[in-house]
Amino acid sequence: MRGHITKRGKNSYSIVIPLGTDPATGKRKQQWVSIKGTKKDAEKRLAELLHQIDTGTFMKPGKSTLADFLDRWLAEYVKPNLSPRGFERYSGIIKGHLIPDLGNIPLAQLKPEHLQKHYTAKLETLSPRTVRYHHAVIHKALQTALKWGLVNRNVADAVDPPRFHRTDMQTWSEEELNQFLTRAKDSHYFALFYTALFTGMRRSELLALRWQDVDLLSNQVCVNRSLHHLKDRSYVFTQPKSAKSRRTIALSPSCVVILGDHQARQRLDGTIQGIPQSDQDLVFSNIDGKPLRPNTITRAWNTLALQCGLKPIRLHDARHTHASLMLKQGIHPKVVQERLGHASIQMTIDTYSHLAPGIQENAARRFDELIADHPKTDTSLSHPLAIR
Repeated sequence: MRGHITKRGKNSYSIVIPLGTDPATGKRKQQWVSIKGTKKDAEKRLAELLHQIDTGTFMKPGKSTLADFLDRWLAEYVKPNLSPRGFERYSGIIKGHLIPDLGNIPLAQLKPEHLQKHYTAKLETLSPRTVRYHHAVIHKALQTALKWGLVNRNVADAVDPPRFHRTDMQTWSEEELNQFLTRAKDSHYFALFYTALFTGMRRSELLALRWQDVDLLSNQVCVNRSLHHLKDRSYVFTQPKSAKSRRTIALSPSCVVILGDHQARQRLDGTIQGIPQSDQDLVFSNIDGKPLRPNTITRAWNTLALQCGLKPIRLHDARHTHASLMLKQGIHPKVVQERLGHASIQMTIDTYSHLAPGIQENAARRFDELIADHPKTDTSLSHPLAIR
């Protein structure tokens, strides 16, 4: 094995690894790394360092700054593993906040107090929730540094991010939903909003939907990609973020009718404009077939909601409205999970736990009705305080 190990003390070793030859002087370059533990620990660490050199992931301890590492982490980890939109978010936090405040600190010398000071300073201008995003990003980055053997621990584990109070989920009732759809009938986006409320699909999933993904005969739609609008104004289609996000959703009869009418109008417009039609066309698009801007859709939703005089809810809350109304009707949470594309049924239950009291009351009432209708049940003696 390249490199060698030298015993320094009772539980201390020095690892010497070769770094090639300096082209300017022709001298061999070496890196010394100290480690506490057994010789076996030192041998394991030597193997890790040599692997880093072979794969191009080695960084000299003590000399590389947090900025050096974060730039590299963005390029080598975040960009290949996250969606383009996710990369933009991470990059914005790192380049706009973490590097300006903490970038000059050597990676190996980063301490919990550095992070705590950053969080405290940011709370003067940013919300606690936003600062928690900073913590999530730096924690994930340092966890990668730990896996790569660049640090001995994740110092973000020793820091508590600021707490914040989650805002209550906003949804519409059946009456409010119908009031909105009545107002939206004349909107260019009526079919899109209807589908959002009747399927629980995400905005990015709706805008990426193609006609080949919609089966109006079998009454179902296949969700297999998302649309993201980047800061450079380009559009990117990506795969679902998880296996559960790739799913098939059953369409209600009314939604099939709405989508069928929408398809007929779209094809007529295409014929008038002289634009060839195919199953690859987007279900919801501009007249020329190009993608709709996500922010334009959101503004149209907000405008319609205000015109209806309804309490304002986000377009994303159409998804929550769909789920809440299904659960209130006694639909099993597993079905709701599959329609929404949640990773687990526990996530669905946790997200909509505020509906539990109403659901339980309904279940208790239905159970009582079931037993009361049984011919052998004497309901007059069913309560311990019943008058005899």
